[in-house]
Amino acid sequence: MFATMDHLEIKPNQSDDPTAAARKRDHIEMAFRSQVAHGEVDARFHYEPLLSAHPKPGSLSPFSFLGKTLRTPLWVSSMTGGTDWAHTINHNLARACAEFGMGMGLGSCRSLLFSDDTLEDFAVRHLIGDDLPLYANLGIAQLEQLIDKQELRRVTTMLEKLQADGLIIHVNPLQEWLQPEGDRFLRPPLDTIETILEQMPMLKIIVKEVGQGMGYESLKALFQLPLQAVDFAASGGTNFAKLELLRSDKTNQEIYQQLAQVGHTAAEMVDFTNQIKAELGDKMLCQQVIISGGITSFLDGYYLTNKLHLPSVYGQASGFLKHARGEYEELREYVAAQVWGLELAAAFLKIK
Repeated sequence: MFATMDHLEIKPNQSDDPTAAARKRDHIEMAFRSQVAHGEVDARFHYEPLLSAHPKPGSLSPFSFLGKTLRTPLWVSSMTGGTDWAHTINHNLARACAEFGMGMGLGSCRSLLFSDDTLEDFAVRHLIGDDLPLYANLGIAQLEQLIDKQELRRVTTMLEKLQADGLIIHVNPLQEWLQPEGDRFLRPPLDTIETILEQMPMLKIIVKEVGQGMGYESLKALFQLPLQAVDFAASGGTNFAKLELLRSDKTNQEIYQQLAQVGHTAAEMVDFTNQIKAELGDKMLCQQVIISGGITSFLDGYYLTNKLHLPSVYGQASGFLKHARGEYEELREYVAAQVWGLELAAAFLKIK
């Protein structure tokens, strides 16, 4: 005679997952909240779940960038100069670069041209190490003034103090115009950059904008110069023109509000750059790019670095800044999550 299910005593298998019941309840309760609408699907990728195992930590391949070897295609974008937090932020970021194999651009080093008072805030070579790129940062206005005063030697002295590999030049005409105490350019920034290249031929230079990006003609002009890299600093991230406008009076805010919205996205600049590469051919002397501005996640970075037809890394500023002001462990967890995300994307996502 067969027993019915009512009379059977089912004993749990001790090897079963003890969290299974709770997990299944969570799945039921969260199922409706987890629905993905058609318009929310990320259409940039082919998802290929069958072609790879889960990646092991450290599976990203090392690669050459700016003459050094990086282990992660992430760049710490220039973000902070002489503030009370600068020491903590810069030192935490340098530690993260050393641990995860990233490159770093310092915030504005203008104060170091004439004084060593803030040197300790920026002196991070001993933390990042000699094998990773570290670049100082000055505005085009300061360099124009140094040229006029025949004091470019101050740049060399500053770089030696920082043991920096080279200089990032940030070009920011709208920021300077909207800044209440901003400088005024006497010459086109391109002329100033070309003068520096002529007078300091051994200096390694990166040129960037400050949050609004650059159009096709500006990019085309830069890529024909012997620069180490172009940093997009595209629209979509921290917009320093808008930031300075917020510091201005209400009248200026009303008049110039739309001007602060002008710019180009990182995706648009990737398309520009690919077009310029095809057009210039051998005349394209600069062959490396830092894709920054509006990069909100590792998926953005993974997509754009793979879509660009040049060696590139992607940069973040505000994302790092948010986690770099306190204990190092908070920043470390953030960067580790970015790296794990990149490893996962490389395993299962293909660019459309």
